[in-house]
Amino acid sequence: MSGKRLVVYDDAAALARAAADIFVESFHAALREKGFFTAVLSGGGTPLELYMLLASPEYSGKIDWASTHLLWGDERCVPPEDDQSNFESAWEALVSKVDIPRQNIHRIKGELPPQQAASEYEGEIRSLLGIAPDELPSFDLVLLGLGADGHTLSIFPDTDAHRNPHGLVMANYVPKLKAWRVTMTPDAISLARKTLFLAAGSAKALALKGMLKGDYPAGAVTGEDVLVFADNEAAEFNEE
Repeated sequence: MSGKRLVVYDDAAALARAAADIFVESFHAALREKGFFTAVLSGGGTPLELYMLLASPEYSGKIDWASTHLLWGDERCVPPEDDQSNFESAWEALVSKVDIPRQNIHRIKGELPPQQAASEYEGEIRSLLGIAPDELPSFDLVLLGLGADGHTLSIFPDTDAHRNPHGLVMANYVPKLKAWRVTMTPDAISLARKTLFLAAGSAKALALKGMLKGDYPAGAVTGEDVLVFADNEAAEFNEE
């Protein structure tokens, strides 16, 4: 399974609850180890139920948000208030509802020219974690989605970020979308203490099957501990 551990849940709600538990566990492990927690958030629809759970009274009190730093794995090249913004989605579902200091919110500035946004975000990551230009970050938790085409972050098949990734953050033009994205690279997340893919719905079934065999951009993701949480629909592979 290319080093990835698959765990299947009955439905998306059960998947989100299990992911929320992982988030809390990762927070406490990081707090014990170094006094603060770094989490890289994902865009897409699947994580939204997780974000709403984390903002709920059941979970929000289990996390010291003042000791938490939130980052984003990728972003569309739109202003932060745009409905298409990954930041905006997470802001509405989670970030605006918890008591996290503004300086702990590290968004990609999608309103800037793509190359500038990528360069500035890489600088922000290096400054936050105190790492040199030749060092890789080690985030505590990286949340990843899975596209039906096998993309994760904004690393789409047959784009520069897939064929020739460089640095920690790069601007990536996606021809089929006729749009630029800003995305972390595989290197940026390769030393994460825990990486958690979330895949729900039958539309993800073929991509999930390929990813677990090491195919697609998502299949190339490596890490210290890579988990794949899927619901029954996403995990119903076609038998060959």
